Amino acid sequence: MAVAQQPQEQQTQSKIPTKRIILWLGVISLLVFCLAPALWQLLTSFKTNDAIATIPTIYFPNLSELTFNHYITLGWNFLRYVFNSALVSVISTVICLGVGAPAAYTLARLNIPGKQIILSCVLVVSLFPYVLLFLGLLELVKYFGLGNNYISLIIPYTAINLPLTILVLRSFFLQLPKDLEDSAKIDGYRTVPMLLQIVLPLTLPALVTTGMLAFIFAWNEFIFALTFITKDEMLTIPVKVAQIGGASVYEIPYGPIAAATVLGTIPLILLVLFFQRRIVQGITAGAVKG
Repeated sequence: MAVAQQPQEQQTQSKIPTKRIILWLGVISLLVFCLAPALWQLLTSFKTNDAIATIPTIYFPNLSELTFNHYITLGWNFLRYVFNSALVSVISTVICLGVGAPAAYTLARLNIPGKQIILSCVLVVSLFPYVLLFLGLLELVKYFGLGNNYISLIIPYTAINLPLTILVLRSFFLQLPKDLEDSAKIDGYRTVPMLLQIVLPLTLPALVTTGMLAFIFAWNEFIFALTFITKDEMLTIPVKVAQIGGASVYEIPYGPIAAATVLGTIPLILLVLFFQRRIVQGITAGAVKG
């Protein structure tokens, strides 16, 4: 009997793990699908103009076909546009979190008149296409003389991101055990100190996640930045990249555009890597209930 069982055990051990192979093929395919455009843009930023225009396309150029000229062409002035985008994005994100966190806590814990109506309005506003607000905001910017002013971008970005911030943070506040807050009230904490010293530190992953969403939107926004800001030294990265031109009307400067896109994406990548742990915690919080 022992001799008869050995071939069966060898057969089971020699079987190819089909499910594992399919899983890894799926993972690799997904990574290639997601990273291929970014890698192609990175390679294009280092290619010479001849390598970019070559037909058939050169996917992996030789070292002799690589250059830093596209980055040199942008010059140090491009850092000014990076600063503009960072300034507008950081300020709007901080204001959004500073206003959205207390509002979300109020709607989650406190009993206020018309609470459900306010929640319904916030939900409707969060689903409203922000592009439809363009003409109204343009009239307000013209009326108050806010053209070519960072405030003309900070206020709309904050207003657009605020409803989503309130809804996301409210869901996190609802997941916190209410007994913790009751214990803090017994110890003498009032609502505002309790929110700042106890509740917000516990929801730090949620704050980082919603803050990243607001920051990315403000960093990548194009229509408002194109219309409300016309001074070259105040332009943001998306607008400046769109204005990069070639030596003639018929030339598309793929190399400088790719280099500018890479430089404009690096700060976002660094932020995501720096807050990676908090972002993962914020996304997965509440997914498993113990």
